[in-house]
Amino acid sequence: MVNQPQVVSPNSGRGPDDEPDSPTRRLRHAFLHHLFYTQGKFPALATKTDYYLALAHTVRDRLLQRWISTANEYTKNGSRTVAYLSAEFLMGPHLGNNLINLGLFDDARKSMSELGLNLDDLLYEEEEPGLGNGGLGRLAACFIDSLATLEIPAVGYGIRYEFGIFHQTLVDGWQVEKTDKWLRYGNPWELARPEWSVTVKLGGHTERMQDNSGQLHVRWVPNRTVLGVPYDTPILGYRNNTANTLRLWKAEAPEAFDFAVFNRGDYQGAVNQKVVSENLSKVLYPNDEHVEGKELRLAQQYFFVSCSLQDMLRIMKTQHVPLHEFHEKFAVQLNDTHPAIGVAELMRLLTDEHQMHWNQAWDITRKTFGYTNHTLLPEALERWPLELFKRVLPRHLEIIYEINARFLDEVRQRYFGDEARVTRMSLIEETGERYVRMAHLACVGSHAINGVAELHSELLKQDVLKDFHEMWPAKFGNKTNGVTPRRWIALANPRLTRLISGAIGEGWIKRLEELRQLEPFALDPNFRAGWREIKRANKRDLSDVIRKRCGVAVDPSSMFDVQVKRIHEYKRQHLSALHIIGLYHRLKTNPNLEMTPRTFIFGGKAAPGYWMAKLIIRLITSIGEVVNRDPAVRDKLRVVFLPNFSVTNGQRIYPAADLSEQISTAGKEASGTGNMKFAMNGALTIGTMDGANIEIREQVGAENFFLFGLTAHEVATVRGNGYRPQDYLDGNAELREVISLIRHGYFSRGDGELFRPLVDSLVNHDPYCLFADYQSYADAHERVGTAYRDSEDWTRMSILNSARSGLFSSDRTIAEYCRDIWNVQPVQVPILSHEDVRVELMV
Repeated sequence: MVNQPQVVSPNSGRGPDDEPDSPTRRLRHAFLHHLFYTQGKFPALATKTDYYLALAHTVRDRLLQRWISTANEYTKNGSRTVAYLSAEFLMGPHLGNNLINLGLFDDARKSMSELGLNLDDLLYEEEEPGLGNGGLGRLAACFIDSLATLEIPAVGYGIRYEFGIFHQTLVDGWQVEKTDKWLRYGNPWELARPEWSVTVKLGGHTERMQDNSGQLHVRWVPNRTVLGVPYDTPILGYRNNTANTLRLWKAEAPEAFDFAVFNRGDYQGAVNQKVVSENLSKVLYPNDEHVEGKELRLAQQYFFVSCSLQDMLRIMKTQHVPLHEFHEKFAVQLNDTHPAIGVAELMRLLTDEHQMHWNQAWDITRKTFGYTNHTLLPEALERWPLELFKRVLPRHLEIIYEINARFLDEVRQRYFGDEARVTRMSLIEETGERYVRMAHLACVGSHAINGVAELHSELLKQDVLKDFHEMWPAKFGNKTNGVTPRRWIALANPRLTRLISGAIGEGWIKRLEELRQLEPFALDPNFRAGWREIKRANKRDLSDVIRKRCGVAVDPSSMFDVQVKRIHEYKRQHLSALHIIGLYHRLKTNPNLEMTPRTFIFGGKAAPGYWMAKLIIRLITSIGEVVNRDPAVRDKLRVVFLPNFSVTNGQRIYPAADLSEQISTAGKEASGTGNMKFAMNGALTIGTMDGANIEIREQVGAENFFLFGLTAHEVATVRGNGYRPQDYLDGNAELREVISLIRHGYFSRGDGELFRPLVDSLVNHDPYCLFADYQSYADAHERVGTAYRDSEDWTRMSILNSARSGLFSSDRTIAEYCRDIWNVQPVQVPILSHEDVRVELMV
């Protein structure tokens, strides 16, 4: 039950904070104003949600002045602008982050406390917008935070999914997906902009005609159209006046209700167009196992890209920027292949809608786009069956054919006689069923191509995009990912934030490289003691969450060994599961074995159609059921799967982790960003030489990182030599016992069939080399256990991991994009007052 607020009289004279202009006084007054006049409630009837919404509107009011001032400055100056196109924006809750960036967090806590409310309760009342699957969407969120913090003119463009990524629950250990109703109480952070709606065409056919001068024109005749309605959210920079825009598109029918059909008695048919149109922004990434799902996903991607490019053209018109300067006004970044259709769409808009000649339009298009690749997995490089593509986007297929014909002429001239290369580089895959290759379209239509970690970028050049790198080496570069320290330390770990700021000041929150100043404190016994106490307090908080949500009591003094990320075979959560069974087997056969007590904490979602990933979750939960109820081992081992991993839960988990599991098969992870969040918060890493692990190890020092496993080159060699997982099984007694326990149903109540698909895959194929890396992984864990028992030295290493994590700020990443790819400069925003607006209106 929430305490009812006790309104303090403005004339009570209780001290400086009750002065009329004090921040806490103003916040209290604005909060109560919104409770009464926005929520329409008084305290006796108000719920926690009402209190949260009243505070959210109070904070939003303080964003709007910066937002309007920013838009005014950009419009007045025609500022060159970054347009970041991403199918996902996993923003996380807005309230806490905005309070941090406004510098109002402590004032908000005090003002709420004076009203009898707890700010933490209100923060956790916010529905998280789950508009992303994981790293890709969270990276986009970090990037737009950094763009605003660095005062770079920018707009983030995406989809306003009515239902985000599913809410994950566990039933009998299995993942069950439930609808994510993040909009059920409304969204106080967004403003609808229906006046800027655009029309998007789908399906149909094309027609050709000649004008009076004999020039050929193409007209696209769609079989349906939808409206894209923009919803804008201000994205505030840290302690500055910049508030950029996240513009998300909602699909609506041009005519939501057909009166004539209704009058004929067809009541469902009267709203059919509304239902069909709104499907485009209904749910994040529909299951695309079926043709209908694939078609909807392609239409979704085209919908938001077309809306966004049309919006850019509208902005240019408003700012009186000539069309031929499109690439000078906008630097458009493709966040992976999902928005790659933008290459063909911009060509269509320029040539069909604005009658620009092909060569000029193509020059503008290639100078406009940059392409970030986020994967080394061939199956993740999007491609669309030709017939499906033609059915959804007939005009774009024609444009892609024309782009491809001209491009392949270049390839043939450059590599005379090499038809195999021509086939490999074609935008159309001709072998077997024909496909449109979206990564190839992005490469051909962009002036810059980058990976997201040093190893990833090198492997793109050597393998995935080798032909394109050989043709255009100057296009390729690396931009190692980063994360925002505002959310992932300042907001997520306030205790640590206070300790660090007390030692080195607050400048590190905006200039993370200043954390290097912490290094001498790693040798200070008093500082180490404070560091340990903060970690213990964070672990106690997480223990309470685990007990409430999972019904499992865990010991905060045990080592918290954490692996939270999307569930996928290449990320190898099942390698950790095998190792836990190995530890369990050791303890059962030798009860007196000395072992560092460990709590293994897992979290993450499996794609709804990914059966093997769901089976891995079931294995982990089954291991937990056995281990946690076994009195012989439960003081030394605990296994927890915390359901529904999200930004909100991540803010609880990263600060509490002792050990970060980054154990993907080398050469498979593009970068990883969870590894950075753990390191910033003082967790040590056990990991392979994969993704950004390599750069983390370089920064924190090899002696402060637990390395194991094959390198990417060694993985390729092992597989090239004919990898036989059975050989590794035969040569490792513990691994044989582990597989035997699973096979014989020890973790499935005697059901030897439950995990057979997983075991058979490992024994017969093992595509991600778990068996090859098992012993190295187990040995590394032995080193971890020994190191953890020396609490003083572990703390020293923990401090150094944080102190040396400055490279992994998304501010650094964005500064590199601005310098090397986008060619944009900061724009300082002067704050507009109401008087300024009044004067402009009078003029």
